[in-house]
Amino acid sequence: MRLVMLRLVVQLQCLLKWEEGQDLVEYALVMALVAFGSASGMKVLASAINNEFTTISSVLYSAMS
Repeated sequence: MRLVMLRLVVQLQCLLKWEEGQDLVEYALVMALVAFGSASGMKVLASAINNEFTTISSVLYSAMS
């Protein structure tokens, strides 16, 4: 995880040193949009996975009873 964060920081520093300001703003907006979409998707995905594990747990419990 540290390696991924380090790579992200290095890439961000490279973007900040870029002289084309408009492109930097566009990339920042795209990164923010991707981050927001990922966060929203993870919440839905986590709920679905939790429901599936609950179902599996119920089925296994009833099979053992």
